[in-house]
Amino acid sequence: MDSLLFCLKASVTLEDLRVDGRGCEDYRCIEVETDVVSNTSGSARVKLGHTDILVGVKAEMGTPKLENPKEGYLEFFVDCSANATPEFEGRGGEELATEIVNTLYRIFSNESTIDVKSLCINPREHCWVLYVDVLLLECGGNLFDAISIAVKAALFNTRIPKVRVLEDEEGSKEIELSDDPYDCIRLNVENVPCIITLSKIGCRHVVDATLQEEACSLASLLLSVTSRGTLTCMKKLGNGSLDPESIFEMMETGKRVGKMLHTSLQKILDKEESLGTTRQKVGFLG
Repeated sequence: MDSLLFCLKASVTLEDLRVDGRGCEDYRCIEVETDVVSNTSGSARVKLGHTDILVGVKAEMGTPKLENPKEGYLEFFVDCSANATPEFEGRGGEELATEIVNTLYRIFSNESTIDVKSLCINPREHCWVLYVDVLLLECGGNLFDAISIAVKAALFNTRIPKVRVLEDEEGSKEIELSDDPYDCIRLNVENVPCIITLSKIGCRHVVDATLQEEACSLASLLLSVTSRGTLTCMKKLGNGSLDPESIFEMMETGKRVGKMLHTSLQKILDKEESLGTTRQKVGFLG
């Protein structure tokens, strides 16, 4: 059993045909595998065409932020590997990495995305900090969408040890972590959005653009869409302009495609988890 794949396909007409045979609203086949890195709390690898993303989540104990004393929080890091594309050699990938990190922080700034209150152990004293590391192994177009899928899959796979807070007669507190791998906290990722990037090419807009299609597009609209089709944030990419009518059409397409993407992804994650120890792992080096 290899890592699991799914495809999003719509009916295709002659006016709705791209070079690779897809329709404007079709994704390439997406390959998803979770639990691929052993020394993390959760991990996932996603291949979307020639784009290859590895995400690891590490849960570590920290101190709550002063402005949110009863919450844990997430920290994002992005590494643009020089092997992904020659453009990343030296410090070539730093600007892109910063843009991706800022986008992820913006998406997860919505308090309904992840229940960060469940990450609190002791108000003002101890909480779980989730360090989400994103590694770009190969770039073949549509980076933001692939990264968002990998992040959601890795968070779904994350297991956080349950904690007991013991207090002695003098009032001092001691933290005791459960050493039972099955005695853990699972994150509810139902409200974690996926990114849908729509690229304007001529008078049409397409999802999941390849590198060649991105080169033909002067402007793209990046949409953060929940499983219910709700838009949580929006960002324009590129130097070109988008007229209001096009933006409205792209938003409607993004919501429709986003709901389909979430449904397919969740089915794959549930199916993979149901296999348990019988699942053969490919790993990110496979």
